[in-house]
Amino acid sequence: MSFIEEMKNKAKQNMKTIVLPEANDIRTLEAANTVLKEGFAKIILVGKEKDILELAKTKNLNLEKATIVDPENSPEYSEYVEKFYELRKEKGVTIEKAQELMKDSVYFGMMMVKLNKADGLVSGAAHSTADTLRPALQILKTAPGTKLVSAFFVMCVPDCIYGENGTFVFADSGLNQNPTADELSEIAISSSKSFEQLVGKKSQVAMLSYSTYGSAKSELVDKVIQATELVKTKAPEIAVDGELQLDAAIVPEVAKSKAPGSKVAGKANTLIFPDLNTGNISYKLVQRLAKAEAYGPLCQGIAKPVNDLSRGCSASDIVGVIAITAVQAEQQA
Repeated sequence: MSFIEEMKNKAKQNMKTIVLPEANDIRTLEAANTVLKEGFAKIILVGKEKDILELAKTKNLNLEKATIVDPENSPEYSEYVEKFYELRKEKGVTIEKAQELMKDSVYFGMMMVKLNKADGLVSGAAHSTADTLRPALQILKTAPGTKLVSAFFVMCVPDCIYGENGTFVFADSGLNQNPTADELSEIAISSSKSFEQLVGKKSQVAMLSYSTYGSAKSELVDKVIQATELVKTKAPEIAVDGELQLDAAIVPEVAKSKAPGSKVAGKANTLIFPDLNTGNISYKLVQRLAKAEAYGPLCQGIAKPVNDLSRGCSASDIVGVIAITAVQAEQQA
């Protein structure tokens, strides 16, 4: 069974409500149609009902089971405006600005999640990452005990003996450009939780570098070493090691020679990259050359589940991220 099929099955056990604020995009409506047909989540579409249904007709999509909410005509509009104003007035937001922003589908959808009208939100097919995450951080804030929001990919590599039967978490591969040692440690801690939450297995965290156990010396290596020590101090329950080269992290035979005695080397399934260059290049390389399934960028560190999409995503990509978001909502409930 594929990773996404497992996510769907988990989501069916306790169906959650996911907001899709990009209901003017046919891919979103195709995804909603599939989710409702397969019955693993409830769907709220944000937008004008007439426009949404007319667009759905072009592909004969059945959205009867979806809830459609038009912000400007919603009975909750005034309440959401007031709530947002209270949240942001100390940041200089006026009531007029709050009224304007609550007409925006992403802001409105985020407020639905904030006020428990929905359990999670998926956006990004037609919005930039910034336009998805900005309202998330303004309205939902970071999760308790979390200092940093970061992004990860679940990578599912076919016919792969490494990781968890070919399944890995790659982080940060989508958001933080050049994290400090402290930020890198926070990414590792969040990623460990994300792996265990979604895959249901013990995470084995590798702090990646071009060096293994001091085989090279530089500031770049020092950052990874410092981050590794910080993870061990902050979260001693996490299985983590570093600095490790990629082959030492995932290949048992290499681990024996490069990192003898390591409890993580050779079996890592949660890979922490030292910066966004390496993380982003690596996930795309594995996706294209190994024909891996890449789910993300998924967000971690936000108080409630919010996930970003690539603007080049397909309807099936959106379906997969909705399933993951539903499982995250169940785990965070």
